[in-house]
Formats: sequence, structure tokens, C-alpha cells
Amino acid sequence: PSMAAMAAPPPAEPPVPRGRCWPSLLAVEPLVFLATVSLGLQGPLATQYLWDRLGADHGYNNRNSTESTGCGDGNATADPLRQEVEALVSHWNLYINLGGFFASLFSVTLFGAWSDSVGRRPALILPAAGMALQTAIYLLVMYLELHVAFFLLGRIVSGLTGDYTLILASCFSYVADTSERRVRTFRVAVLEACLGTAGMVASIGGGQWRKAQGYINPFWLAFASSLAATLYAAFFLRESVKQKKATKLFTLSHYKAVYRLYTAPEQPSSRWKLALYSLAFFLIVTVHFGAKDLYVLYELGFPLCWASDLIGYGSAASYLAYLSSLAGLRLLQLCLEDTWVAEIGLISNIAGLVVISLATTTPLMFTGYGILFLSMAATPVIRSKLSKLVSETEQGALFASVACVQGLCSLVATGVFNSLYPATLHFMRGFPFLFGAIILLIPAAILGWIEIWDSKHDYNHFPDASPSPA
Repeated sequence: PSMAAMAAPPPAEPPVPRGRCWPSLLAVEPLVFLATVSLGLQGPLATQYLWDRLGADHGYNNRNSTESTGCGDGNATADPLRQEVEALVSHWNLYINLGGFFASLFSVTLFGAWSDSVGRRPALILPAAGMALQTAIYLLVMYLELHVAFFLLGRIVSGLTGDYTLILASCFSYVADTSERRVRTFRVAVLEACLGTAGMVASIGGGQWRKAQGYINPFWLAFASSLAATLYAAFFLRESVKQKKATKLFTLSHYKAVYRLYTAPEQPSSRWKLALYSLAFFLIVTVHFGAKDLYVLYELGFPLCWASDLIGYGSAASYLAYLSSLAGLRLLQLCLEDTWVAEIGLISNIAGLVVISLATTTPLMFTGYGILFLSMAATPVIRSKLSKLVSETEQGALFASVACVQGLCSLVATGVFNSLYPATLHFMRGFPFLFGAIILLIPAAILGWIEIWDSKHDYNHFPDASPSPA
């Protein structure tokens, strides 16, 4: 070796901040796990709290109706007071999600692109702290029996700090920073599997805990999980951005960085691929969010009439799809391209939603959840393909744009599905799930068309390729 090569120092690891006496970790999965536990506890419990609280305000005894035979008789579908409570809960879910979306619409893009310069850790600390503050507000509502409109206030506060959406965007950017291109799809799937594991734990524990002790104690665990995620990001997580630089936060340049991804990509073909992959991602996640928002309401109502423990098991079954999709993705990658793995995942999703839309018994409902076992295989494939279309210095801007798409998914999902559900109660309670299954045919066609186009493009250019000179 030359003297220059011998003199070159080995690449230095990111410096440990002064005063830190504990080891820094290059693993973002614990943070995702903690944040998802908090979110997984809050979601079903908040919906059930709204159900009980609004039902009591309107003279409808929810506990007696769901735990007695009253919910199970054929006249339950004709109970106008019950349908009024279902519609009210659905509409309040809509208002709360709309407030969170509009609050986080600009903050997620701002913080995501900003993290390309200053690092990922600030964009993880802030939303985790915001989630903790939201949970604290929810606890105050329950302790003081404040109006349920204060749930909307907590959601807006969390949205202004980026909310759970920014946590996901920053974590996926972190994985892109620290993974090689050839294994990125699986790394993204591992991160999504952490979401499923945490959600499953939270759902089973939350349902049983709520049945035994009410709402307060599970929400304290949600608060502690959010706070622990904040502390982990602040004190234990190693920075993944190698070349940080000081950058102003409140500047239009961060929004322009996101805009340039779609208007001036490095490769001309990347522009329409980014747009089409984003559209496919939008439709898939919209259906996923919309169905997930309605599962609890669908299970509470006639003819299923589930209690809180069964609701917890149902939520756990839906989260189990993350783990089964990870295993299926790993196995199918041995013999199939990523796109065709995603197509199989979409088929699983469509079939599961069709069965759920027709479910009138508990075994049939769980059968639908079982058919969804590969339903989460499509999103890690799309995230990985999007990540490979941009440079290393644009990962934060990219996943910030994906986070905006995901926020828009939440808006459209709550607007469409939470409005469609009360409007179709009189003729088919499961119609929104059937509607979602039909919508998923569009991203299946998009992914298949891009893969076929890429295959033909590579084949047509292969004969022209000449070997490089030795």
C-alpha cells in the first residue's frame, strides 16, 4: 500500500456529545416501538371513551347494551338512538383527525426536510414530546370530565409538533441513512414489523386493562411510552446524518427541497415514477387508515356487539399482519421481485376486506383478519422503491413528502370512510370495507404496470450495452 493510503485515518464515527456517559445506539426500532405502543393504546380506547361518554350524554347506556342481549337481537339495527350515537362517534373521530391533519400538514414537511441538514434526532424528539403532551391533555379530559372537544385540542397540539407521522418519516429516513440499497426493503419491513408488534401488545393489553380498570390507567401507560420515546431519542439514539450543518428552521427552502424532488429529479424517469408510486402509496394507506378507523365501531355494533376484551383481540389480530407480512416478504423475496411480493400483499388485503365486509359472526370477523396476513407487504416495497429514486442527501425531504401523502391519507380516509359508514348503516354496515377492497385494485394495476415497463425498458437496452474496457 502507498504511504498516503497508510497515513489515511480510518473513518471516524459520529462524535458522542459532551457529557454523555452512556452508549449511543444506532437503532431506531425501540423508539418506533414505544411511540406505537402509545398510539395503539390511545386509538381504540379514545373511540370507546367517546362511545361511552356521548352515549351517556344522550341517554344511551352503552355498557348495558353491549354486554346484555339487547345488542344481539334483531331490533338493535333499528334502534335510532344507537345509530345516533354511532354517527356522533364517527363524526367526532372525523373532527379530531381533521384537526390533527391540518395542524401537521406543514410541520411534517418543514421538520422532515430540515432533518437532512441538522440531523434526524431533533425531528424525533419534538413529535414524541408532542404525543406525550397530547396524552396528558386526554388524561385531563377524563379526570375532570371536560367536554370531548378538548380531545381535538390535544390532537392539534400534537399535530403542530409533527405528530406520529413525523416520527415515522424520520425513522424511515434513519433506516435509509443506515442501510444498503440491496437490503433496504427488508430493513423497512423490519421497521414496520416493530409497528405491528407494538400495536399488538398495546391492543391486547389495552382491551383487557380497560375492562378491568377503566380508561385512566391505560392512558397513563400511553403517556409513559411517549415520554420514554422522547428520552430515548434525546439521550440514547446516535445521529445518522453524517454531515450536519446549521440551517434555519423557518424558511421556504425546506418546502422547495420537497418540490424539487418531483420537478427536477436526477433521472428523467424518476419524476413520473415518484408520482405513480406516491399515488399507489396514497390509495393503499388511505384504505388502511379508513378501515382501521372503523374496525372498533363495526365491532361494537350489531350483530357483533363485541366487549372491550374482544375489541383488543381484534386490534391485535389486525396488527399481527405486520409480523406475518415481514415473514412472508422475506420468504417471497427468495423467488420473486419486490413488486410481485407487493401484488400478493394487495391480493391478501382485498380478500380480507371483502370477508370483513360480510362478517356477521365473531369467527368470520377473525377469519377476515387472518386473510389479511400479507396485507402490509406492499407499503415497505413502495417506501424502498421511493428511497432508491433519490440521493442520500434527499432522504429527509423524500420521507417528509411521503409523510404529507400519509397525512393526506388520514384526511381523506376519515372524511370518506367516517362519512360513508353512518350513511350506509341502513343497507350494509360493512360497505366501507367493500369499497376499500375495490379501491385497492388501482394501486395493484399501477405497481404491475411500472414493473412491466421497467422489465421491457431493461430488455430493450440490454443488447445495446457493450462491455467496459479492461
